[in-house]
Amino acid sequence: MIPKASQRAGGQNLATHLQNAYDNEIVEIAHLRGAVAADLHGAFKEWEVQADTLTRCRKYLYRVSVNPDPLQEPLTRDQYMDYIGRTEEALGLAGQPRAVVFHTKYGREHCHVVWSRIDPEKQKAVHLAFDHDKLMRVTRSFARDHGLELPGGYDKSRQVGQISLHELEQMRRTGITKDDRKRQVTEAWQHSDDARSFVHALAERGYILATGKRDYVLVDLYGDMNSLPKLIDDKTVRTKELRAFLDKDFPKESLPSVDEAENLVAAHRKFIEKSVSEERYAAQLAALKHRQQDRRQGLEVERDRLRREHHHTRVVQQQEHRAQRDQLRTAHRQALRQVRDERYRTRPTGLAAFLGRVSGIAFMRKAVHRYADAKRTKAYLEQREELKTRQTQERQRTDKRLSLQLEDVERRQAGLTRVDRRELAAFMRDQKADQRTRDRGGSDRMPSLKGLVEGERKEEVRAKAPDLLAAFEQAKQQTQSEAPDLIAAFDRAARSRHEDGGDGRVGSEAGNSLRRSAGENLEMKGERKR
Repeated sequence: MIPKASQRAGGQNLATHLQNAYDNEIVEIAHLRGAVAADLHGAFKEWEVQADTLTRCRKYLYRVSVNPDPLQEPLTRDQYMDYIGRTEEALGLAGQPRAVVFHTKYGREHCHVVWSRIDPEKQKAVHLAFDHDKLMRVTRSFARDHGLELPGGYDKSRQVGQISLHELEQMRRTGITKDDRKRQVTEAWQHSDDARSFVHALAERGYILATGKRDYVLVDLYGDMNSLPKLIDDKTVRTKELRAFLDKDFPKESLPSVDEAENLVAAHRKFIEKSVSEERYAAQLAALKHRQQDRRQGLEVERDRLRREHHHTRVVQQQEHRAQRDQLRTAHRQALRQVRDERYRTRPTGLAAFLGRVSGIAFMRKAVHRYADAKRTKAYLEQREELKTRQTQERQRTDKRLSLQLEDVERRQAGLTRVDRRELAAFMRDQKADQRTRDRGGSDRMPSLKGLVEGERKEEVRAKAPDLLAAFEQAKQQTQSEAPDLIAAFDRAARSRHEDGGDGRVGSEAGNSLRRSAGENLEMKGERKR
């Protein structure tokens, strides 16, 4: 098996990726601990809040992908969990919040494990030192105990020829593999005698020479950027020698930037690519949306059930509160009635009543009764206010609890919406890649960029990229050679730079060296790659 590990942030994006059911035939959330939420989006959000609240940690997640060797027997779930347990013990992540997700892709099962690095009790992140070395030792001991074989060269951080995620995404979008690119660029290198012919050969194969963070990069017809030295499959070619080989005619100061080259090929790509026909993928898209709707069905049923339960809970609570108020009011009235009855039964009559009025005792008795009635009424009003306050608090707590339940369902629905968008984007990516492959006639070679400034497309492309195409038009008027192509523009840029003796910036701001054209051949024979 080969584990891949990294510290990272962006928990919501990771949760969306792990639940992408379009790129994976089966997605199973096998285990989730250390979170109140029962879904990945909610759990990762909780861990992010802990990181922001308790620590200054930015990469609060640690992710490990466990990929078994397809040539050996598949791992059992007990073996997976054994490896995961060994890993978290070695890394100091034992007991940390964790999510375990199993994917089945192209018939091959693999596992993703995500830990939260935040220890809420200590209020700090778990420090991970030499984690890749520890993973190697864990993998060796696990393979030895379970009788598994490790691939050769396992001590290296990445296996020779192993495709990166960036290269895999390029292949998915274009239908052209890294080996195809290397073969085409290497072929252009081997069949070129000088820098000018090399750049011309690259243009015929769909690549524009540009500059970016590296001195020389290639931007292809689909807008992908790759380092030029890495695409030449020749161990004898050194980056320093390649730079010297190109620098005389195509110094980096005179080359277009990556953004300028991408804008140029994007305008050209719109005219040579056919739009993806909706009829081709209508049935597949309908099936995908049907699966997404089935996945949402459970949440929609739960939301409807919660709304019915919430309505019933509120009605019952209102009835209980009304009954409590009625009971308090009835008790107060009964108490008043009992007092009046008692006073009526014990009232003085005859001579006692006359003496009470004469002596003033009756007046004092009435004053005492009024005081007792006022005190009793005041107590009732205080009880009624306390009851009203208590009922208001209960109603607020109930509303908060019920709203949180609905918000949890809405949050999970929002997570599914993100997953749906990711799956639709992946679906359209595959449809676009298939269309591009059909446009190329099934070939693994990109269409040539030589026709980028040919007359039949010149007016249309100028509307999309006026600055660059204006430079090409000027180049065409100034040369007596054949219809200009990319190599002619590069030649003109290099010659203008030497004649001006300036800082190497030639032409308008949008185009640099992709602006001029020259028909004559430069004397570069014999300056073949050294």
